[in-house]
Amino acid sequence: MKNFIIPIIVICTLFLTGCKEKSKTRPKLDSEPQHGEQVTQLPEPQSEIKIIPIAHATAILEWKDITIYIDPVGGVEVFNNQKQPDLILITDVHGDHLSVETLEALNTSNAKIIVPQAVANKIPSKFTPQIDVLNNGDSKERFGITIEAIAMYNLREEAKAFHEIGRGNGYVLNLGSQRLYFSGDTEDIPEMRTLENIDKAFICMNLPYTMTEESAADAVLEFQPKEVYPYHYRGRPDVSDVNKFKELVNKGNPEIKVIQLDWYPKDDF
Repeated sequence: MKNFIIPIIVICTLFLTGCKEKSKTRPKLDSEPQHGEQVTQLPEPQSEIKIIPIAHATAILEWKDITIYIDPVGGVEVFNNQKQPDLILITDVHGDHLSVETLEALNTSNAKIIVPQAVANKIPSKFTPQIDVLNNGDSKERFGITIEAIAMYNLREEAKAFHEIGRGNGYVLNLGSQRLYFSGDTEDIPEMRTLENIDKAFICMNLPYTMTEESAADAVLEFQPKEVYPYHYRGRPDVSDVNKFKELVNKGNPEIKVIQLDWYPKDDF
């Protein structure tokens, strides 16, 4: 009996040894992580953001299946052939940012409306269920987009009455991994200069209401967005020199891309 058991043990040992050898020598696939290696997840592709300049401070953003109106003014006709808004952001009470007439004429039945309190006070009560009031420093998530309310105000003594602290909002929109900043009516305030990780910045510059090209460029060079879009640059009586602004920015940091869109389709500038 003992003589019969010994060959069986030898056969099993040889079989197990052969299995181990095969597992050692099996080639690993290129896609198979090696021992001690970390598996790298490929980043998800960014969704394209479509930017549609309407006029002056008014713009439309399209991201995924969401349509965002910024400061919709000018009458319903300027929004012909545009998608209906899902989200509306209004920065201030002035007529180039808030038009109750335009708001009432648009189809806003499915839209949420983000405003500062001063704007909310001027909008008819029928819109109240749709309104989110944000004060400077507040944030709100709507449709998967986090909106941050940024202060906007004047610094020059002679201009402080145009935009006092706390009345209006600039906005940062977090669209997936991309951060967009709309300055609203402001000068080169500390809240702008300390912004971080901005991909696209829409920066105003028009005297006497906001700031000079030099001040705008200096602020941009401090918070360093990847791209900057000069907008809201028609003043009284002059129009700001956006080419000068571009030169100042690119002289200070050629990596910042300055993109000029047509914000005044009815004018020659």
